[in-house]
Amino acid sequence: MQTASVVRRHPDEDRVTTKRHEVLIPPLGLAGMIRLPSKALGLVIFAHGSGSSRQSPRNNAVAEAFAAQGIATLLFDLLTPAEESDRRNVFDVRLLADRLIGAIEWIGREPTELAGLPLGLFGASTGAAAALVAAAQLGDRVAAVVSRGGRPDLANSALEEVRAPTLLIVGGADHDVIKLNEQAFARLKAPKRLQIVPGATHLFSEPGALDAVADYAVRWFQEHLRPAAGRDLVPAS
Repeated sequence: MQTASVVRRHPDEDRVTTKRHEVLIPPLGLAGMIRLPSKALGLVIFAHGSGSSRQSPRNNAVAEAFAAQGIATLLFDLLTPAEESDRRNVFDVRLLADRLIGAIEWIGREPTELAGLPLGLFGASTGAAAALVAAAQLGDRVAAVVSRGGRPDLANSALEEVRAPTLLIVGGADHDVIKLNEQAFARLKAPKRLQIVPGATHLFSEPGALDAVADYAVRWFQEHLRPAAGRDLVPAS
């Protein structure tokens, strides 16, 4: 699968260096990993779902691709170990969204290089719904949202309140999830795109499929991760 052409290279890509450090997000001490490339263009916070964590190999692969293009990332556990033992919490979109909002507020208080960066959200599975609920609540604080094989339909009425440009990426062989994404897409009022990765199943485990996800997401964030006052939103399509 040829996907490299969809990504605009970071102007200093050959000189990008990335710092990595672990963090504990208050007040619960949720464990996280920050990747901070030099001259970061923006920050993308990942929202996992379906029992996944900051150690998700797929999301970490995507985060590495973001870092190579100068986009900082935060992957963190949205649930404590005790909460993870109750399967109902994985589908508690409001709880997951609150944890995401809490992480965003923590970043705003921290005197680090992350504070003030244009902010994007990247959600997978139920984490995609949490990202959209958070974006609806935070308004212009969130510059863009991307969903990978997500359940944006679980955001329900929040879909119509989202203002951030939203990209929904779904595998072409993930037929049931395509239908759910089409339903959510119809309710979104913000600039939007539904991107199908041909032949890919739900986990994008096919050769080149996850690379395609990363490329589409990088392009979307490159296009939209700008300070709110400087954003030129594209029409919905």
